[in-house]
Amino acid sequence: MKHLFWSAMLSLTPLSAHASSHDVYGLWMSEAKDGHIEVSDCGDGTPCGTLVWVDPEKADTLLDSRNKKEELRSRALVGVPIIWNFERSQKGWKSGKIYNPEDGKTFTARIKRQDADHLQVKGCLGVICITNIWTRVASSEPINQQFKDGR
Repeated sequence: MKHLFWSAMLSLTPLSAHASSHDVYGLWMSEAKDGHIEVSDCGDGTPCGTLVWVDPEKADTLLDSRNKKEELRSRALVGVPIIWNFERSQKGWKSGKIYNPEDGKTFTARIKRQDADHLQVKGCLGVICITNIWTRVASSEPINQQFKDGR
């Protein structure tokens, strides 16, 4: 009877607690809690992430005003690609790109899933790297539709 109880209890353990470091898809909040990034398949099996919400109280602008390309400075931040161009590695994704709208720069990036609710995002310029932890946004948490639509 003991074995039956423990077998039943173990079968209730959520599989997401043992998520693969490659399963980075979903809706994530930036470490600064000022934006939501939707990470999905680029169409080739690699992850791409798009900014889908910006906190209007934390953003000094809702435009991509610091972009290095002058013609892109008037576009809305919502909808801007944030991560792309990754290669699968043994421990996650490597050799990708990450765009930082705060300074308009693009860096080399690595990403990997730490656990069901945390994504490690590392941006590097040469040997200098900064690591951020993005937190999963609950699917029931509302996204401000006004900013998701870019209005």
